[in-house]
Amino acid sequence: MTDQAAGAEWRFPNPATPPGSSAYYAIRFAPAPLRDPLAALFGWRRQVRAILDDVSDPGVARLKLDWWRDELARSATGAPRHPLSQALTPTIAEHALPVAPFLSIAARVEDELRGRRAADDEAQRQGALFELAARCHGTSAAAELDRARRVGGWCGQVRRIRDAGRLLRRSREVLPESRLAAAGLNHEGLVSRAQRPRLPELIRPMAETLAAEQPEDRDLASLPALLRIQARLHAVLLAELARSHYAVTDQRIGLTPLRKLWIAWRAR
Repeated sequence: MTDQAAGAEWRFPNPATPPGSSAYYAIRFAPAPLRDPLAALFGWRRQVRAILDDVSDPGVARLKLDWWRDELARSATGAPRHPLSQALTPTIAEHALPVAPFLSIAARVEDELRGRRAADDEAQRQGALFELAARCHGTSAAAELDRARRVGGWCGQVRRIRDAGRLLRRSREVLPESRLAAAGLNHEGLVSRAQRPRLPELIRPMAETLAAEQPEDRDLASLPALLRIQARLHAVLLAELARSHYAVTDQRIGLTPLRKLWIAWRAR
């Protein structure tokens, strides 16, 4: 079986970019030759992040994360083992993608596995995937790559608010320690059944800050359509969360596929 055939399941759309998802519509409006490479990038982040949910033993989870780091090194030398890596290796070579953003994604997972709480300035670090996507589009200027990371970090923070209830039910981090301390809480206290109903009031200030920091059109104009679409989809999602009064403790609030398509078409 050729590498191309082995990685066929990670072409667009793939498990990380299924039809109806925000990632699907963002990539759908990307240049056709980039759709498979971009879908593979989203797939890499999905596989690494999935360790947090799929592996209950912390030791095993760290071993699995190390395996993906080793697999990244094998991809750089042209000898990947996993079908996703086989799909991604040509993209890494063609677009000269640096290893640092991939390792940044893995490092964030390791922080969570080791119980390290995110700092208040974590947002930009979460934008590594958007930097890689921008590089695939030919973006190389440092200022533009920094802007891409910031937009990606902003979108990541919006998703964290959307997923706050699910994360809490799984005893995962929701808010930075500084924000919890200001409310007289810590992570363990927030997880408790007695304090869990406070979640909407606790995430509201962070959501309002995100709304004030929403990327403006002039900041997005020079970025690839995929990033502009993602930013717009997340802006609408944030507004939807606000209308629900951040009632995410026991439900997941999202946008319908048809609405995502309309937003993506207008933002492309």
